[in-house]
Amino acid sequence: MTTRPAAVAVLDIGKSNTKLAVIDRANRSVIAMRSMRNTVRPAPPYPHFDVDAIWSWLLAGLAEAGASARIEVVAVTTHGAAITLIADDGLVLPVLDYEHPGPDERAEDYRRARGAFAEILSPDLPGGLNAGRQLYWLARRFPDDFARATAILPYPQYWVWRLTGKRVAEPTAFGAHTDLWNASSGHYSAMAHREGWATLFPPRMAPWETAGNVLPEVAAAASLPEDCRVVAGIHDSNASLLPHILKRPLPFAVISTGTWMITFAAGGSLDRLDPARGGLAYVDAFGRPVSSTMSMTGREFEILTAGAAVEPSDTDIAAVIERRIMALPGFVPGSGPFGQRRGAWSHDADALTPGERTAAATLYAALVAEVSLALAGAEGPVLIEGPLARNRLFLSALATLVARPVIGRPDATGTTEGAALLADGPAGAVALADPPPATPLGAGFADYAAAWRAATGA
Repeated sequence: MTTRPAAVAVLDIGKSNTKLAVIDRANRSVIAMRSMRNTVRPAPPYPHFDVDAIWSWLLAGLAEAGASARIEVVAVTTHGAAITLIADDGLVLPVLDYEHPGPDERAEDYRRARGAFAEILSPDLPGGLNAGRQLYWLARRFPDDFARATAILPYPQYWVWRLTGKRVAEPTAFGAHTDLWNASSGHYSAMAHREGWATLFPPRMAPWETAGNVLPEVAAAASLPEDCRVVAGIHDSNASLLPHILKRPLPFAVISTGTWMITFAAGGSLDRLDPARGGLAYVDAFGRPVSSTMSMTGREFEILTAGAAVEPSDTDIAAVIERRIMALPGFVPGSGPFGQRRGAWSHDADALTPGERTAAATLYAALVAEVSLALAGAEGPVLIEGPLARNRLFLSALATLVARPVIGRPDATGTTEGAALLADGPAGAVALADPPPATPLGAGFADYAAAWRAATGA
């Protein structure tokens, strides 16, 4: 009879996809991995995330994984800019899709209410990208429903609550451009207190602390042991950061990539942050502010490649550099260092091959990353997590631009790796083995980059 290994199950909910990874607690290897495409329901009262579909999929996935592993711990990590209002009987309002422009109806009033950047270290973002803006709009647009809420939970902790019935909070989710957190003092913002929301926030704990065991009905539905515990959870980009802050000497930078590109300057100063260019402070797992920038570069990459990215050939790359085929920022309004600019191609994009478009989009992402690192005050080696860690052209281009080691993490699953660490906490972390740094890109790329900077004012 084969003994099933002890494992931690990681629920990783991104904006585009949800993953369930089962990780061996002894050797950190992946036992099982499954994913699903997320959907946004357009139904009233506004576009919202399909949490019930995720829940059904999660229970089925856990039950299936239980055949090959003994799941002892569940850890949750999710994207930011999602906040939930719950009562004893469940959600009082659906979980707003943060790209919905509804909260902009109250934008001017909200700007007066949110507080100064010096207090919250959070940029004023469109739609629902500030969780505080979501709450402000929901409270005024749906006052009766809002009044029913007995707790306000960030998105990771909503899933913890569904798994355990326990209401908890932790610092990384509240410190992810929510406007609800004073990063310097380590307390909720003045607005959160003034609006009365702070009284609805549950007790805080460290992301690796145990929130509770799974509910008996969850254990039965997901074939989990009844003593399976659930940790408090963590914001996804902070999950990517966690393994590094535990074992890597300062200073260094981590770029977490996906739909969003989040740049962390660990050991960097908070003094140079410019909220008009995507600057902000995230809050790490220990509650410490980290100089950062954010941009929707993954979404821009999809736009630039028309959703049909391919592996560019050497010929494609050479043609883009020699002909100076450039994507000039920006392609998602209000996002990142160039959020106030209107994006454009230097050449007719429709006349480009898929390989040329992908090469140009990749170089664009590297150039935006360079600017983001500078704005965050990053120093030391640059670690890339997520999909762009597998993009050799991106790594080589960025290595040329920053003239210091750029390292693509080998498994490209930084969020999953970091969230899995929560099962054992900081004491369970081990030193990270890095692959060799990327080889800088030659073939005239330095001149291409100089021309791009001149065209953009970077």
